[in-house]
Amino acid sequence: MTSEPTDAGDQDLLRRALDGDEESFAVLYRRRQACVYRFALQMSGRASVAEEVTQEVFLSVVRNPDRFDPQRGSLVAYLYGIARNHVLRCLERDRYYVPIEEEPETDSSHWTSREDTLSDLTRGETIESVRQAVLALPPNFREVVVLCDLHEVSYGEAASLLGCALGTVRSRLHRARGMLLEKMKATKRALV
Repeated sequence: MTSEPTDAGDQDLLRRALDGDEESFAVLYRRRQACVYRFALQMSGRASVAEEVTQEVFLSVVRNPDRFDPQRGSLVAYLYGIARNHVLRCLERDRYYVPIEEEPETDSSHWTSREDTLSDLTRGETIESVRQAVLALPPNFREVVVLCDLHEVSYGEAASLLGCALGTVRSRLHRARGMLLEKMKATKRALV
């Protein structure tokens, strides 16, 4: 007896999908599309690019099913790799960075006091400052921050995905964090 698609691992879902099981592909897509979308959004700063990249990632999986090699890393790392390549192509094509779109407005009737409103506003400004600082990083530094810090990909998987040495990932991450810290300090000084 075979397990239900929702109980299967990513690799098993992919195998089943490539054997023609549409439900397995749908489960795999639902399971992994959000992380691919977030990665693309955090790398590009644009929802339209993130949507395009997410679609292209899963089309690439269907079009080139033999490219995934489980010996080289997890399916998630493979999906990030495809997404990375598409994002970099989009950034090269567009050659400019646009801020991440605002979060949807929330109904202020749930706020109980002015302090809560100020706290939410301050938190929102801080989040936006961090987003802008990450987007301002050069792509090779931005991608290690997005992968390792935001998506919690291991350094080893990130090195494999980026096609570089583990030490290079660590070095870029260290430098990127330093750049982010300096940007945040500069932002804080500008506000004072």
